[in-house]
Amino acid sequence: MSDGVRGKGDAVATPGSVAALVDELAELLAVSDRFAARDTIAEAREIIAAFYDVPRFWPAANAHVRVESEMWPRARAAAQKRARGAPLAYAVGRANFRHLTLDIDERVLIPRPETELLVDLVLERAVGQRELVVDVGTGSGAIALALASEGDFAEVLGTDVSLDALAVAHANRRILAARGALRAEVSLAHGSLLAPLRARQQRAGVVVSNPPYIAFDEARDLPADVRDWEPPVALFSSGQGLDISAQLVREAADALIDGGLLAVEVDARRASLVAELVARDTRYHAVSVHLDLTGRERFVLATRR
Repeated sequence: MSDGVRGKGDAVATPGSVAALVDELAELLAVSDRFAARDTIAEAREIIAAFYDVPRFWPAANAHVRVESEMWPRARAAAQKRARGAPLAYAVGRANFRHLTLDIDERVLIPRPETELLVDLVLERAVGQRELVVDVGTGSGAIALALASEGDFAEVLGTDVSLDALAVAHANRRILAARGALRAEVSLAHGSLLAPLRARQQRAGVVVSNPPYIAFDEARDLPADVRDWEPPVALFSSGQGLDISAQLVREAADALIDGGLLAVEVDARRASLVAELVARDTRYHAVSVHLDLTGRERFVLATRR
């Protein structure tokens, strides 16, 4: 690679090294018109960093390190998938969420940094609570597993209408449980919204959710790597993006104990509408809207009377 692409001072690739793998992946990425020539090296390093679960700068700082043989086909496959337009998380099959590294694929949404703040809000509001928590639409299990690893809850129940998503969540739960990373029991159940909780004839101390909230006619405005790769069932809701959130608000009022917490991620354009939905239900009080990392209204919280 020329200095103009790789950068002056970078190590010369030796066979079997990280630098050699970077070069090979960059060539695979170069067939795509998604990446300018100067970007392929950075993309290749991101792929390697994701597989090793290390910071982005690690491949550049450790260019001389020898790469084990089994890593090469995995990295090549990831680069080829990335060249076809897959988001990085789907290409490498994993994503970071708070302090967890989760296995993911196209059956589930890619966990977002914004959703990490939803976990923060629940942990702050439920300090010392030992009740059951329900994560509605758990997907990869990101929210449920983060709460089970960081909170003091008796149990976390993740529900999802998608059996494919639950298969991913089950796999992540097994991995984290084997590592001793979970402080609370995590259960997973198939069903729409809070139906699995009703079947158990229980009530919850917290209902938390990042539900589908994009209107169907907004699909064309989504980035291609979201529209073409992420599961529609986890993205879209009828009623201009509001129907699922509205149903969740109604069901959660029946499912929560007195003083229980409802915490929902919402479309920043519709936060006030969701807050109004909650406020009109007299079973709730202390309705509040909270901002995401970019200062947009992203979360609605309320307490069951």
